[in-house]
Amino acid sequence: MVPLNCLVVTADDFGLSREVNEAVEIAHLTGILSAASLMVAGTAAADALERAKRMSRLRVGLHVAVTDARPALPPEQIPRLVDENGRLRPDLARLGAELALSGATRRQMRAEVEAQFQAFQSTGLKLDHVSVHQHYHLHPVVGAMVIDVGRQYGVRAIRVPRELRGFIPEGGSSRRVEDALSRRLAERVKRVGLMTPDAVFGLRWSGRLTKARLRYLVEKLPHGFWEIYAHPATSDAFLGHAPGYRYADELSALTDPANAEALRLSGRRLCGYQDVVGSASTTPV
Repeated sequence: MVPLNCLVVTADDFGLSREVNEAVEIAHLTGILSAASLMVAGTAAADALERAKRMSRLRVGLHVAVTDARPALPPEQIPRLVDENGRLRPDLARLGAELALSGATRRQMRAEVEAQFQAFQSTGLKLDHVSVHQHYHLHPVVGAMVIDVGRQYGVRAIRVPRELRGFIPEGGSSRRVEDALSRRLAERVKRVGLMTPDAVFGLRWSGRLTKARLRYLVEKLPHGFWEIYAHPATSDAFLGHAPGYRYADELSALTDPANAEALRLSGRRLCGYQDVVGSASTTPV
C-alpha cells in the first residue's frame, strides 16, 4: 500500500559530536525523530554507530560531508579539498569554481565521496537515504558524483533540498538560484529512478526549528510524503557547532509532547525513506 501520509523527521550531523548523538537518541526514544543522517568521519561517529545499533527502529542514512568537516580520506590524498588544518574546505563558492575547472579537483572529490560510502557500508547498517552536508550536491558536479557513486552502493533514495514555495511563514529573501539548482537535481534524481520526498522542510529555519514552527509543519502539511530535518543537540556549544544554531531548542521541539499529540491527530505516519522505497515512486514536480 502506498503511504500517502508519511513523514520522515531526520536529525542531521549524527556523529559530529557526543552532544548531537545524545540528542538523537533522546529525540528518537522519547520524541518524534524517526531518522538520522550519519557523518561517517565525524569525531563521534563510533559513538553514533553504537547508539544506532541499539535503536533498531531508527532509520540511518549517510550524510555525505565534502565541505567544512573532517574528511574520510587522509588529507594528503586530497590536498585540493582541504585547508591548512586538514579539514574539508569551507569556501564553498571558490571550491565550486575549482570543481568546474579542474579535473584533479573532481577526481579528489569523487575519491572522498567514494570513501564515505565505503565507510558507511562497513558499519553494517542498512542505508536508509543519502543527504549532503550544507546541501552541496546542489552543485551539479557534486550532485552527479553522489548519485553515480551512490547507485553503485545500492542507494535508492536521496534528499533533494526544496521546500514548498510560499508555505513557510517568514520566508525571507528569494532563493531563485537555489530553487533552480534544486529543480535540476530533482530532474536528475527522477531520471535515474531514485526516490525523494515531495518536499523537504528545515531549509529556511535551519538551526531555528522551534516547538511552534515544528507544530505548524505537522499540523499544516497536506497529505503526501514529506521530510523535516533538524539539528538537535544537548548543548548549543560543542566542538564543531554552527554559530547561532539553537540546538537545544530543536531537541525540545522534537521531544515536545504537544508536537507528538499534533502528529497523532494529523493521522500522519512517522517513517524513514526505506519504508517508502518500493511502495511509491514519489519525486518532486
